[in-house]
Formats: sequence, C-alpha cells, structure tokens
Amino acid sequence: MREPDRSCRNDASGDAAVAAPTSPRRRRRMDWLMVLVLTFMYFGIYLIHPFQRFVGSDMITHLKFPLITVTVPFWTVPLYAVVLPIGIFVLVYMRRRDAYDLHDAILGILFSVLVTGVLTETTKNAVGWPRPDFFWRCFPDGNEVYDRLGNVVCHGKKSFVLDGYKSFPSGHASWSFAGLGFLSLYLSGKLKVFEHGGGHVAKLLLVLLPLLIAYIVGIFMVNDYMHHPQDVFFGSLMGLLVAKLVYLQFFPSPYYHRDDFVPTPVQSRTIVQTSDIPVQSRTTVQPSDIPAIAPVGRPMDIEAPAPLESRGL
Repeated sequence: MREPDRSCRNDASGDAAVAAPTSPRRRRRMDWLMVLVLTFMYFGIYLIHPFQRFVGSDMITHLKFPLITVTVPFWTVPLYAVVLPIGIFVLVYMRRRDAYDLHDAILGILFSVLVTGVLTETTKNAVGWPRPDFFWRCFPDGNEVYDRLGNVVCHGKKSFVLDGYKSFPSGHASWSFAGLGFLSLYLSGKLKVFEHGGGHVAKLLLVLLPLLIAYIVGIFMVNDYMHHPQDVFFGSLMGLLVAKLVYLQFFPSPYYHRDDFVPTPVQSRTIVQTSDIPVQSRTTVQPSDIPAIAPVGRPMDIEAPAPLESRGL
C-alpha cells in the first residue's frame, strides 16, 4: 500500500516499457470511494426482503425456541468490531507516529467489515433460513395457520417475521470476526508474535484476545436462540477469511520475515532496458549476413557426397 501503483506503457520511441506512477492521493481517493460504494451496497441489500422459505408443520416443531432479549444488541457490534480497533490503531500511531500505517489500518478494517456485511446480507436474503424462534415471530398468539400447501401463514408483525427468515449466516459472528479478526492480525504483525527466536506466550495471548471476544459473541447468539450453531460457524469463517484477505492487501503477512526471503534466479537477474544500451553498441544486421533460403517447393543445390572409393574405404 505504501508504494505507488505502476502501470506499463510504451514511451515515444517504442523501444522500452516505461512504468508510469499513479498518484498516491488519487489512489487514496479511489479507496475511499469504494468504501462509500460498499456502504450504500450494504444498506441497499439490507432493505431487500429475504426469500421466504417453505416452513411446514413438521419443520415448525424445531423452531419453537422462546423469544428472549439478546445479550449483544446489534447496535453494539460496530462499537466493538470497528470503533474499538480504530482506537487501538490510534494508540499505535501515538507511539510510532506512522500516518501511513494508521491510514492503512483504518481503511483496511472498514473494507473488512463492509465486504463481510455485503456478503452476509446477500446470503441471508438469498437463503431465507428461519431462526430458532421463528414460531413465535410467525404466531405470536400460539395459533398455527397453514395454507393449502402446508406452508405457514404468519400473522405476526411483518418486519419481525421477515427478520425471522434471516438466520443464515450470523451477522453478529461475521461482523465480529471481520473486525476483531483484522485487529488480531494487526497486533500479531506489530508485536512480531511469529518471529524467530522462541515463543512469545504473553504476546500470543494478547493477539488471541480479540478472537476470544468474537467467539463469545457467537456463543451468545446460539444461547439467545437467534441463530443455529451452523449459522454462527459459517458467519465466523466468512468474517475471518475476509479479514485475512483484506489484511494482506495492506500489510505483509505476520508470518513473513525478511531473513526467510531468498531471491530466486529469476528475481536476482538484472533487467536491462533496450533504451539503456548506447546506440553505438547496438549491432545492425546487414542483409548480406542472412543466409539465403530456398523458396518453398524448390530444391536446394546440395553437393553430392564423394564416392566411397575417394574416402579411402
């Protein structure tokens, strides 16, 4: 992220490919523009009604878990998954005074949670899997009603019922692991947890703390009957995977060490542009230096081999 992007183009003479630098300011503008686009995409997808999957009487028996108040409200997720990590990034900046590092960290975690949010809401709307407490969302008075095909006919609050079709995957789990997973990778890189020279148990525990918080949030979602275990598992996996991919776009891998890098023969070669060679040293091929080639379909004049007697055989 620190080095400006370079795109290849031909110079005026056409002799060599010249790298054209891209302005870092322009690149930052494009990155923040993508953040805005992802934000609008997330809220747009969030407002779309989910697919209302068929729920019969035999399936509804497994969806009668009670409606209870969730331990971790949704409005708290951005606080501990985004605001808390950004606060830690600022503390690191106050110690290191690296503005580029702070910029990349904030931009990276925003990308991580927004990409995860878009994927999560898209999957929720496409799958339409009912929550464990779907029965009481659909039939708040306990009176079951089904149509002639055996599907539920809900008479609960419409928004409450529609939210009941958004069980898979867990948004709490995906957001938690997207934000706190990114923070864990960031801390592991800054603390050099995986460097050579022995283990660092204290550093490792500090790095695992954000993941532990995300893990506990996922358990709360199952205990509060908001999600099935597979919802939390898939959401956690999605958030952690996106966090890892986004982190590697802005920072080197926490497992990377400069001492481990050995240039390959191709990487250690010196590339010489043709434009760097003096004109006087360039060799011009004359037409007389090119051997004559017989036209296609025309026999070439080949001397016959000497008789065997003349060879002394």
